[in-house]
Amino acid sequence: MSEYLFPLLDIANIGPDYVGPEHQVGEDVWGVIRQPISYGEGAYAEIHCYPLASAHPPGDPEQHTWPDPDWWDCSSLGEKCRQAREPRDYALIMGNGNIFETSWYMRGFERMFVDLVINPELARAIFRRVTHFYKEYFRRALAAAEGEIGIVFSADDIGGQQGLLMSLAMWKEFLQPYHQELNTLLHEFDIKIMYHSDGSVTEAVPGLVEMGIDCLQACQFSAENMDPVFLKESYGGRLCFEGGVSVQTTLPFGRVEDVESEVRERVRVLAQDGGYISGPSHAIQAGTPPENIVAMFDTALNCPMA
Repeated sequence: MSEYLFPLLDIANIGPDYVGPEHQVGEDVWGVIRQPISYGEGAYAEIHCYPLASAHPPGDPEQHTWPDPDWWDCSSLGEKCRQAREPRDYALIMGNGNIFETSWYMRGFERMFVDLVINPELARAIFRRVTHFYKEYFRRALAAAEGEIGIVFSADDIGGQQGLLMSLAMWKEFLQPYHQELNTLLHEFDIKIMYHSDGSVTEAVPGLVEMGIDCLQACQFSAENMDPVFLKESYGGRLCFEGGVSVQTTLPFGRVEDVESEVRERVRVLAQDGGYISGPSHAIQAGTPPENIVAMFDTALNCPMA
């Protein structure tokens, strides 16, 4: 499979070397602990321990052991980037600035939404610490990369199947400013920002543009009110789009012809005047027929640009 994919992939991940303290199995640098949970043909690493679950006053997060940018060695990143490009001229991408997700991974999904209503200063205290880390982490890494990195992957799943996970007003008040702060720093390094969100996010797209993203990923058009024609016509002059081939319906359950048809339609609509990166609407899920995966790549490779 790697030999098949090698000539088809244009983006490669890169990042500095982790040299920080060791963590227990399943624990990340934020103190979040995950355990694999089987879902039949595959498994997801689901959160088992939320380290800020018991935090109450805004000062409580200060007692947490926060990751330190010193835990990453950026000194050789420029050379690592050049070596990564030796096989081919990849667009190098570095991640992952997911401010809201990182915060609720530590606090708990339900608790974080409750905090936004009844304990907003605690939520803001966590968002500030997370944003501060990501700003310094990316600042050091991008400076060391010497212009070799072209894309930073940012994220926050803010949409569900039917609409935003919170009101647009709440998103603008609590989350947009922190991403805008991070994005301002990132653009100082002349890079493009690829922002990921699942779900129905059309309502928030003007705000996403306002806060400085360059590419919307992964375009879950099977969610409500996610019309590729509308999004392209309304924002195609400002946004690139990535993804859009459904991992909910077409790839896992469709026929090869269905996959081919969907890929061609995505290209026809979203690639007009450029600005489209073909791909699935999320990670390809376990149990997806291999022939459908091949059909997606082959069709994209041979599809005439709109």
